Amino acid sequence: MPCEGFVSGGLVTEQSAIQPKNKTMKAWNEIKYYAGFDWAKDHHDVIVLDSDGKIVADFRFDHTAGGWNEFGKKLAAFPGVAIAIETNHGGVIERLLELECCIFPVHTRSAKGYRQRKVPSGNKTDRVDAWSLADALRLDGAHWKKLSPQDPLIKELRLLCRDEVALIRDRSALITQLRQVLYDYYPAALEAFDDWTTPAAWAFIIAFPTPEILVKAGKRKWEKFLHVHKLGRPATYQRRLEIFARADQFAGSAPTVRAKSKLAVARAKQLQLLETQIAEYRQEIRRLFAQHPDAKLFGSLPGAGDKMAPRLLAEVGDDRALFPDAQSLQCLAGTAPVSYQSGQIHRVYLRRQCNKSLRNAVHLWANLSREYCPWAATYYTALRAKGKSHACALRALGQRWLKILWKMWQTRTLYDADLHARNQLKHGSWVLQMVNQPVTEKT
Repeated sequence: MPCEGFVSGGLVTEQSAIQPKNKTMKAWNEIKYYAGFDWAKDHHDVIVLDSDGKIVADFRFDHTAGGWNEFGKKLAAFPGVAIAIETNHGGVIERLLELECCIFPVHTRSAKGYRQRKVPSGNKTDRVDAWSLADALRLDGAHWKKLSPQDPLIKELRLLCRDEVALIRDRSALITQLRQVLYDYYPAALEAFDDWTTPAAWAFIIAFPTPEILVKAGKRKWEKFLHVHKLGRPATYQRRLEIFARADQFAGSAPTVRAKSKLAVARAKQLQLLETQIAEYRQEIRRLFAQHPDAKLFGSLPGAGDKMAPRLLAEVGDDRALFPDAQSLQCLAGTAPVSYQSGQIHRVYLRRQCNKSLRNAVHLWANLSREYCPWAATYYTALRAKGKSHACALRALGQRWLKILWKMWQTRTLYDADLHARNQLKHGSWVLQMVNQPVTEKT
């Protein structure tokens, strides 16, 4: 079993999940037909081969209800057919699973290699793609991993977490746009508020959209606004009042102020609406996360909290057989490097073919863990002292955390800081020696 994944040509699927208990996987030597499925937005090409590689079916159908009914009828002529497809998620996969098809996802790079193996001239058509996938499945598929239906709770939680991250990215984009608009006509607002991710900053733009309106509002309205939004800290209160008083001394021209103020208010209102939607997402994510048996396990991870723990659970899933060792999980998360060795040449590269959502979650979790675990902070500091970048140090820290998480996950054990410290002491960890905390071995 290669360290790069579970199969030689197939994809280590993100959507794989627990095999249904009421179904048994068909033995590979019992499969007599192999199909290549080249999908597109409005139509799909399918080629079916027999065990000798002869084409027994070649057709195209539309991505409509009628087209899928036609596909199901034609597929009935080939019982137990195995299907190779260049994706592992989406509407096409869901419909194939509904038809109880035996699906083998293929990585994009592997699919390209199979096509070049069959057509070295470089010719590429949808039909050629389907044919090369079908023949690759027939010849190499015995070692590929079958895609199984996903647990509904994990599936919904994963989609919600990924959509929440997408909304957060939209919020960041809107904040950047708002700050640029304010730079053009309202520098005082940027000076008064450092953190533009807070709703109070957006409410300020809506209440006082131009420097002129802000100055005319007067001190009493300024103080009322700061009081209502709980911005009365002594360190910033007086400074903000001074900025408000001279806001009109350095601003854009009158036409710029009139035009850009409308855009600033629009962006601020968009941010308020988006923040409400993000809050609704988080409430639903917490509800689903609490229902899962592994919620306490992922919730015990230092620094994960109620935001990162659901994302980690959603991406890792609950199929223990999917990751036979810690390295397989590390490869999927992108923390394990990629090695290139040829003769005397040996290079190590950042792994880019991985689950991007899991990699981002591990990166954020590793960064947060430094505040809760002395060993994590010490390990990060030591790497930084060696000249490693912030991202590289967090990636290495995430690599260590995933090894711990994998063991916890396999044994269904909550994180125990004392147990971890004793294990570090037992194995003579250099990280523990640098931590300025006495640790005694359990008697």
